[in-house]
Amino acid sequence: MSFSKTIKTELQSIKQLDCCNKAELSALLHISGSIEMNSSGLNLVFTSTNNAVVRRFVSIAKSLYDINLTIMKKEIKRLGKHDQFIVKINDKANFLLRDLSLINDNAVFFQDVDEALIEKECCKKAYLRGAFLATGSINSPETSAYHLEIQAFSEVQANVIKEIANYFNLNTKVAKNKRGYIAYIKEAERIADFLRVVGASNSLFEFEDSRIKRDFKNSINRVINCDIANERKALDAAKRQLEHIEIIEKKYKKNISKGMEEAIFLRKKYPDSTLLELSYASLEHYDKQISKSALNHRFRSIKDLANKIQIEEGLK
Repeated sequence: MSFSKTIKTELQSIKQLDCCNKAELSALLHISGSIEMNSSGLNLVFTSTNNAVVRRFVSIAKSLYDINLTIMKKEIKRLGKHDQFIVKINDKANFLLRDLSLINDNAVFFQDVDEALIEKECCKKAYLRGAFLATGSINSPETSAYHLEIQAFSEVQANVIKEIANYFNLNTKVAKNKRGYIAYIKEAERIADFLRVVGASNSLFEFEDSRIKRDFKNSINRVINCDIANERKALDAAKRQLEHIEIIEKKYKKNISKGMEEAIFLRKKYPDSTLLELSYASLEHYDKQISKSALNHRFRSIKDLANKIQIEEGLK
């Protein structure tokens, strides 16, 4: 089961007040509703590919209006397409159009939402819940690309969703796509807030748990990669130091400072060690520990002397 379907299955069982049920039903029909005229008159039609969403729609509609519904299933033969459920409302259809704010004063369907319908904060949450149930989707929390979107079929619809979502500081934006417009959220923290707002508590826990695990794993990988890079850098530096030492030893058997002699001894004794490791190793061979900073200074002097020798011999 996809993560989006898991969320919708959880939301299907939420209990709420009638005012919230009305706001949620309005959102479901605003996003996935249509008008149909036939010999029996005007029908309100709701479509979805999610069985849990259809059950939610039917349950709320019947509890609010005590109406008769016709439910049909349409098989989709195309690969990757889900069967479609169609719910038709003929009973009280004209009344529902007005009561659920599905038609505005200019006789335009499925656009504006009456502010009175979403005046309460709980009703705003319910409207968002209905919009998500209708066409919402969220990427799996297992992926690194955080994305929540609700598909709308007009810019007006998308902006209504955006404004309600941003009442809860969800940083929602609107964009055009092939099917119309989407209201979308990209930030993981805001997606988690959205799940909290619509009441998907179990899905929120799964989302956050997966995100924490992945972020922890990514942090470990960054540390490991950093350690590998530092180790490679240390090995490259050690290799160059040994090359400088070889140049110096061919030219000078004596007459180099005691500090250089100690650094040369330690590097040849421990060819793969870091400066910090050489610093600790110096305790085993000398009266006191040679600091990492002192060793770094001595190897710079060794490098300078090696370069000077090469210049004098015309090798550079």
